[in-house]
Amino acid sequence: MNTIPSYSGARISGCWTLRSDGSGQESLDRLLPSVSTGLSPRKRTTSQCKSEPPLLRTSKRTIYTAGRPPWYNEHGAQSKEAFVIGLCGGSASGKTTVARKIIEALDVPWVVLLSMDSFYKVLSPEQQTLAASNDYNFDHPDAFDFDLLTHTLRKLKQGKSVKIPVYDFTTHGRQKEWKTVYGASVIIFEGIMSFADKKLLQLLDMKIFVDTDSDIRLVRRLRRDITDRGRDIEGVIKQYNKFVKPAFEQYIEPTMRLADIVVPRGGGNMVAIDLIVQHVHSQLEERELSVRAALASAHQAQPLPQTLSVLESTPQVRGMHTIIRNKETSRDEFIFYSKRLMRLLIERALSFLPSQAHVVQTPQGEDYEGRTFHGKRITGVSILRAGETMEPALRAVCKDVRIGKILIQTNQDTGEPELHYLRLPKDISEDHVILMDCTVSTGAAAMMAVRVLLDHDVQEDKILLVSLLMAEMGVHSVAYAFPQVKIITTAVDKKVNDLFHIIPGIGNFGDRYFGTDAPPDWSDEEMDEPSC
Repeated sequence: MNTIPSYSGARISGCWTLRSDGSGQESLDRLLPSVSTGLSPRKRTTSQCKSEPPLLRTSKRTIYTAGRPPWYNEHGAQSKEAFVIGLCGGSASGKTTVARKIIEALDVPWVVLLSMDSFYKVLSPEQQTLAASNDYNFDHPDAFDFDLLTHTLRKLKQGKSVKIPVYDFTTHGRQKEWKTVYGASVIIFEGIMSFADKKLLQLLDMKIFVDTDSDIRLVRRLRRDITDRGRDIEGVIKQYNKFVKPAFEQYIEPTMRLADIVVPRGGGNMVAIDLIVQHVHSQLEERELSVRAALASAHQAQPLPQTLSVLESTPQVRGMHTIIRNKETSRDEFIFYSKRLMRLLIERALSFLPSQAHVVQTPQGEDYEGRTFHGKRITGVSILRAGETMEPALRAVCKDVRIGKILIQTNQDTGEPELHYLRLPKDISEDHVILMDCTVSTGAAAMMAVRVLLDHDVQEDKILLVSLLMAEMGVHSVAYAFPQVKIITTAVDKKVNDLFHIIPGIGNFGDRYFGTDAPPDWSDEEMDEPSC
């Protein structure tokens, strides 16, 4: 087996290479995959992360503010998964400390720290009684809900939104509210049984074992359980001798042989952490995508899709376009006529929502057969900042509509759209969603926003993209990637220039509406700053 020599105690073995040394117990063999004596190359993958600010505070910074680059291709399909690091080790070995130091050293956005402690099984009343007297074994594989854990980690790795249970160690049960996590580029998964399940191991791209002296682990556990979990010293020692120590020897320590990297001394071993960070950075660089370039060369000279609906170009509509496209138009007039167009656009979009027959009785006592919305809810989602200007028009015609927000900006170095922030209503997966952006040129930002909605389990055929002005390139990009999304606009221009500006276009809508100035190379669509 190829092995890189030890550096300050950091042992790095060939990726996914296991040793058949007979160190596992029979009970362990039931859980672990079969051991191979040769090198078996393993494909690596990655994506992004976040949902609730701040994601993680470190000693130097709060990590979550930088943008998430595209995690899908020009077809709208998931093209890179999250890079998953598995951290295993005994109880109080310093796994969380190692995880936080890796995150801080990585200095990349959208990193998720997922703890196995969140996935303890719900205890029965009898088990609750045992737990209260320190007689329940929390250090056995049967104490964990591996089915839920594997399902959650797989979905998160695929870029989907997931809900994580919140476990209360004082009551030994799950809280009512679950935590929502979305969009990881790197997932650090830590727990005492991180390597103790076949299906779980298959999801790990890098496996790290934190090896800490047993006396140190006992001292840390005493301090933690007494201070943070309100337990007495006798109970902690009883639990350690009865369950923790035997479980480490039987289930945890033998899994060290599965690790790609062994880190002695935990968070104090910065040489090992630096090696880990270098490897993760190299993996992320291999997965960089160039979506906008692909969009610019695709779908040229094709007829406009049937999913597109353009507002009828009446003299009134054309007159309003004449005013808002005129560079000499004052800001007050630009806002006034933009709002008029937005109202017409929203009304048009609502006509595509499903409806059913509904009979009511008029004041004259006669029946009238009308129509009513056939769905659970309507939610509006604006792509900040320009899309936010369309919210008043939606609220004016949809009573009690829920509003979500997505901030997407273009990276000035790469030219790619980046997701910086999102706030979506609870249970949006059940809604019909009106996605709002004032201009769409290449379609890169709109595609990213649609992908976010799909990752939150919104059905594609329940998404309506509404925009005041679109370029043909943007229409084709969205329609090709997401053929069930309905696209509604007031006008479609044919060209996009080298700076991705719509030609003849409308200028930078956000700057004209809010009265702000933008650098000359900013595009109509993705370059808008947040309004706050």
